[in-house]
This record gives sequence, structure tokens and C-alpha cells, in this order.
Amino acid sequence: MKKFLVALSSAAVALAAAAASAEEPKRGGTLTFSYRIIAGHFNPAIASGTPTGIPGTQLFAALLRFDDQWNPKPYLAESWDISDDGLKVTVKLRDNARFHDGKPITSEDVKFSIETYQQHHPFKPMYAPVKSIDTPDPLTAVFNLSNPHPAILLAFSSQLGVVIPKHVYGNTDNIRQHPQNSQDVVGSGPFKLKEFKPGEYIIMERNEDYFLEGKPYIDRIVYKKIAENTSRVIALEKGDVDLTAFESDAPVLDRLKKNEHLTLTPDGYSAIGPLEWLAFNTKRKPFDDKRVRQAIAYAIDKEFILKVLYGGYAQRSLGPIHPGSVFAPKDVNPYDYDVEKAKALLDEAGYKPDSDGIRIRTTLDYIPAGGTWKRKTEFVKAQLKKVGIDVTIKASADFRAWIKTVSNHEFDMTMDSVFNWGDPVIGVHRTYQSTNIRPGVPWHNTQQFQNAEVDAVMEEAGKELDRDKRAALYGEMQKLVVDEAPIAYLHTSPYHTVFNHERIGNAPVDSIWGVCSPWDEVYIR
Repeated sequence: MKKFLVALSSAAVALAAAAASAEEPKRGGTLTFSYRIIAGHFNPAIASGTPTGIPGTQLFAALLRFDDQWNPKPYLAESWDISDDGLKVTVKLRDNARFHDGKPITSEDVKFSIETYQQHHPFKPMYAPVKSIDTPDPLTAVFNLSNPHPAILLAFSSQLGVVIPKHVYGNTDNIRQHPQNSQDVVGSGPFKLKEFKPGEYIIMERNEDYFLEGKPYIDRIVYKKIAENTSRVIALEKGDVDLTAFESDAPVLDRLKKNEHLTLTPDGYSAIGPLEWLAFNTKRKPFDDKRVRQAIAYAIDKEFILKVLYGGYAQRSLGPIHPGSVFAPKDVNPYDYDVEKAKALLDEAGYKPDSDGIRIRTTLDYIPAGGTWKRKTEFVKAQLKKVGIDVTIKASADFRAWIKTVSNHEFDMTMDSVFNWGDPVIGVHRTYQSTNIRPGVPWHNTQQFQNAEVDAVMEEAGKELDRDKRAALYGEMQKLVVDEAPIAYLHTSPYHTVFNHERIGNAPVDSIWGVCSPWDEVYIR
């Protein structure tokens, strides 16, 4: 497995880790976790995203897990082997792993799970090379690939490839509506679902029959939805909440880092690869003209966003791949702030200012998360006014309403946050593949971008096992995409995990998946 990680060290985490290593993990207690969103279900095999993934990886186990150096580790699989030609992956399962209802986990469950991902999960490239799965015995699964797949082991890890029970989900023709996606969930992870109130909270309890002896240490996890930033901050400061994640609002981070019992760390997001950008619906006028899209990219002062709106916490991004990746874009047009160039491109595209100085009237949707998201959207509106683009901001009623609008292509422009998910095959291809334009499915090619040359280069890169050759191919792909500008690239998401280090030991930040990995080693001090 290739290591494409930019080091993000945290002195506070190092000190906390050193303290934790000197003490024996304790059993018992309740961990309270707060998050902005509570998902409607917890089945990661049919949905992407952290609202499903964070609780889903506690309820369901995966074949592999990864440390913070991108090294695969045994989980449900005790061993694995990739053939020399890269076309066959053989996985051996543990013989003591059982689902929460006591039934053993077999290779048939593995086969069923991957086939479910192929049919229902939005990340189509993730398992596309898997043409068949053999199950020669209950503990052996053999993946037959149509071409080498450099991301296959990563796809077997918690956020991306959990194993679901065939005896539960194989009895329906509509797995998306299966009641046990959200109630009476039968997984094999370290925790079992105890209680779920949609939109409010989730309660999980320790799985006493977990296949890793002696774990997990915590008796109970309580997930609370606290959508409003100030309320979440106060809960952390008062000790009502032990842990939260994906915090990115600069004033929130500035305030929390002053608290002596809290640790803030950017560690645990390397596989997430989060980017924030302005996306265009390329099938709607005037955004069907790349000169308009390029003009808007030039019209936005990205340095102001980084320094003022994000307080220096975020990093500039230049293209489809996160700057922390070995495949990060190089030698692409950075679209530095240039109002005159933006005006010239709009003139060239035939959009002259009217008597009021307006060239284009359009709308801008944004994720209804408040805080910096709202301020950034208002800033972009003001920036585009300078070049004659009149923007009406559309605030969705809630997160689901925004997803519906964008996934059904019912937008002009939208602010978005999209993750690379560790490897371009998994998290990047989906945004640009012509074949991945699917109404109703979020975080795919919602821009409706189509470019046959980009498709061809991505297909070649997705099969290449040599890292340097892959890097060259992704460099070519990104130059093409950045020139076409279906997206105006802005910056990384400055995500931080925040936890009470006086109460929490082995906080879930020491893997590439962070809180989207099993919390079986976390304990209450």
C-alpha cells in the first residue's frame, strides 16, 4: 500500500499519547460524542459520508484497518495476499468473528457485502475492477479483478468496506429501505445499537462477544446532535461532551484551543482528504461555457478566504486531488485573483454588462452549516458582483434539502465539501467520470462534467500499480480538469478533532481514518 500522507503532527496529541501509553486502559464508562448531523441510517454499504460512516464503523467491522502510516492491519481478515499480476486478492477470515446475533461471519457475507457496494454505493470506481468473488470455503474469499486495482486494500477498510450480514440484508429487493439499516442493526463491530432517535441521538453499548478479546473498553457511546457551533463549544467546555470531530470554523477552533482540558488535533484526516470548492452545473447556461467558469475562478480572492475567513487553519488547493497526496496537482493554473482577467473572459464569452452593470444573474447554494460556510458564501457573492455577476444566495432548509437540490442538478452554483477518500480511484474519479452522472446520488459528478480525454486518463491511472507512473497520469488528468474548470478550487477543510484529554485515553486520532475507524481501543480514564 502506497503512503501518500503529508505529516500533520500535534504536540498536544503526542503528549496525550505518551501519557496514555504509560497507563493501562480501563474498562467501563460512557463516552459522549457530539456531531452536527445524525444520519438517517448506519449502513455504510449503501451510503458514503461521515454521518453514516462514524457510527457505521462502530456497528460494522471491515476486513482491514489502517494505522496512521497507511499500513494495512488485520481486522476481520487475519491475512491477505495479492498475486504478482495484481489480478487476484485472497483474504482469510478470522474463525472467531460473529455478528451481533451470534451467527458466524463467512466468505459468503464478504461476497454479498462487496456485491452490495457495487450495486448501491455511490463510489462506483471503488469496486468496479472486482469481476467476481470465489468462496472456496467459509473462511476464504478470492477477489478476481479485471485489472490491477491499487486501491483495493484501502477499499477493504472501515469507512469504505464494512461486511454486512447476508442473512439479514439478503432477504430484500430494496436494501435502501431495509428497517435494519437504522433499527435492530446486526453488525459485528465493537458496539451494538441500543437506541436511536432520528435527528437527535444514538446510543450504543459494548459488544460483549467482539472478536478482539478484551475490547472494546468503553461500555457505552452516546452520540448527540449539536448542530449549532456555540452550543457544541459550551458542551465541550463544560465537560458535557467528551469528543467531537470535523471542526473547521476558525472562531470555534480559536476558542477551544484556550481550554486546558481540551486537545485539538488535525490528525486522523489523511484518508479523508477534504476539499472545499465552488461547483458549477455545467449543463446550465451560462456555466456551459468554460470561459464563464474560468472567469469566476479568477474573480475570487482565495488568499482572503484562507487568511481572514479561516484564520490560517486551511490550506490552498489547486485541483481535484488534496495537496497532502503524492498525486497533488503540479503545474496547473492557480487562477490567482485577477478581476480584469475575469471581466475580459466574460466579455469574450458574450456577457456584456447591462445599464446596471450586470452581466449574469444566477444563484448560489451552500451547505447549511452556518459559521464560516455562510460567511464564505456571502464573500463570494460580493466578489462576483465586482465583475458584474449578480448572485442570489439560496439557503436550504437543512442538510438533506441541500443534498436533494444538488444531487438532482437543480442548482446553478453550489459551495461543497468533497473528500478524496484516500485514493483517487475511490474519491476523485467519481466527481469527473462522464458515466457517473446519476440524479439523486450525492457527491458524484453533480457538475455533469463530461470529457472523454479525462475519462481515458483516469481509467489508465486507476489500473497503474507504479506510483510514479500514476502520479504522471494524474498530473495530466488534473491539467485537463483545471483548464475546463467545472469547479473553482478554493482550499482544504481545516478539520480538527477535539477531545477532553483528562477523560479520554487512546482518542481515535491515530489512524488515517480518525473517528471513522473502530473505537475499540478508546477508554475512559
